[in-house]
Amino acid sequence: MQSRAILMIEHRLIERMINLIDKTLYYVKNEYKIDPIFIGIIIDFIQTYADKAHHGKEEDILFKILQDKDMSEEHKKLIDELIEEHVFGRKIVHELSEANRIYRKGNRSALKGIIENLDILKDFYPKHIEKEDEMFFPESMQYLSDKEDQKLLDEYYRFDKNMIHEKYATVIDACEKQLTFA
Repeated sequence: MQSRAILMIEHRLIERMINLIDKTLYYVKNEYKIDPIFIGIIIDFIQTYADKAHHGKEEDILFKILQDKDMSEEHKKLIDELIEEHVFGRKIVHELSEANRIYRKGNRSALKGIIENLDILKDFYPKHIEKEDEMFFPESMQYLSDKEDQKLLDEYYRFDKNMIHEKYATVIDACEKQLTFA
């Protein structure tokens, strides 16, 4: 297995959450209410799984190894863009968290901020994932030997030891079963 496969597998779980966000938005825009606990689950998933675990592997392992390589300017620029996108995602999740905190305190006007930030995340992540899956990951592999790629894979496993994947797969499974808007 190539090291990029792990990152792409993680993308598939993130896409499942984005699908839940899309379904949630449909409900919220029609009912103009939301369960703040479910929004908390979305926030936790994105902060912990998508950002700390997934982006952590990219930024703290893959990008650092690639920075020592003689990469093209185009590929260096792509890494910088991806890091900027990670920072943007963190900002949006922070704003979503703040809106949810205010909404939980009974201020229904904060629902507008929840909707806006969920909409941004719903649009942002598919494009970000596509850029990584279709452009960055395939291109970045040219800078790694098979041995280096396997070392990356080992580092990814050490990074999270599958515990976080199991937790959030279970969380998404439970949400998918419980979340109905019929």
